[in-house]
Amino acid sequence: MAIEAAREAPAGLVPEGKVRGRWGSRSLLGWRLGGYLVLVGAWQLLSAFVFEPYILPAPTAVLSEMWEILNRGDFLPNFWATTRHLAIGFVLAYLVGTTVGILMGRSAYWDGFFRDYVMLTLTTPGLVFALICVMLFGLSTAAPIVAIVLTSFPHVTVNVVEGVRAIPRDLVDMATAYGVPRRTVLRDVIVPAVAPFLFVAVRYGFAIAWKITALTELFGGREGVGVQIRVKFELFNMAGVIGWAFFLIGLALITERLILQRVERHFFRWRPRAFA
Repeated sequence: MAIEAAREAPAGLVPEGKVRGRWGSRSLLGWRLGGYLVLVGAWQLLSAFVFEPYILPAPTAVLSEMWEILNRGDFLPNFWATTRHLAIGFVLAYLVGTTVGILMGRSAYWDGFFRDYVMLTLTTPGLVFALICVMLFGLSTAAPIVAIVLTSFPHVTVNVVEGVRAIPRDLVDMATAYGVPRRTVLRDVIVPAVAPFLFVAVRYGFAIAWKITALTELFGGREGVGVQIRVKFELFNMAGVIGWAFFLIGLALITERLILQRVERHFFRWRPRAFA
């Protein structure tokens, strides 16, 4: 009966699941845009009726300032400097955090060796590491890179440890007993178990790295978005502070939406979605 009904269905009709998914995507997009509109509206009202324009400039004033920044010659060098600090620091933090996490997850001895240090770096404010690195390395590119590694790697480590401990030992033992090749075990058992934790480690570590990069540049950098925010702060140019901050936020959102989320969605395309 179901097969006959499917055969009799007109060819032009779209399955109900696809229609629901399509309308669900539009609804989510509408809610997201609505959130931005509420934020901009509240900002406009506060600028017009609560604060003076030089204290909290209107959105249009910030956009005008951002356009002037783009037309000046200092935008690309500073933006590239921040991106370079972030990329080098986060790659190092991810490598260190993954290595330490694997060691802690597989050995109780290494877990006892690193545990207190990881917890120490997790609970220490990033501001402390930023100040220490600036005092140690001065106005050099090493300061933000080392600060990123110190603050980001423990977040990566904690997630990798949980991922290693989540590997189903019974499946690994059964595959070993039946002589399954190690490459197959790695591809079909270990990687699917650890991968969600690795992606969470990337997103958490990346979010921390953004903050500490700008913070370290703000306290003791020679170039970068954080340096420009400090200059605008000293001039009490609120529109400039917000404008440079928005460039940094925009790059973070683009990296998150267009790169990290797409890679994660492609890697886990076999999993059912939690909601339509």
